[in-house]
Amino acid sequence: MTKAEKFEKAWRLGFKGDFSLVDEIYHSDYKSFDYRTGIEANIEDDKVIASTLGESVIFGPHITLFENENFLCIERFSKRPTNANEPDYGVGIVAVNYEDGKIIWQKTASHKMDFDPSEYLDWNWEDYE
Repeated sequence: MTKAEKFEKAWRLGFKGDFSLVDEIYHSDYKSFDYRTGIEANIEDDKVIASTLGESVIFGPHITLFENENFLCIERFSKRPTNANEPDYGVGIVAVNYEDGKIIWQKTASHKMDFDPSEYLDWNWEDYE
């Protein structure tokens, strides 16, 4: 399994409340800075966020942009319901650094999309629900 596949699997399980693989792939000294909140987060903070997101957000497929022994960069799509009739769609880039084979640092940048990406790409949201 590639680093990207393991990362995606870990968080798909995490969104459902199973953090066993997350605990396996993250370094004990992991930290990240959230620019939206201005808060430094550790893996326990990220688990709380994932638990909340898992209740409402659907993550579509990931695309590996780059992967080697020390770095991983993926793109992934998201869909979340809104109070309006149409859901919100987004795309995010996740950059991950490794130390001693485990994730030590991670940064996510996301962007809202004005269209449903599955209409233009070869996949369906139903495959990821």
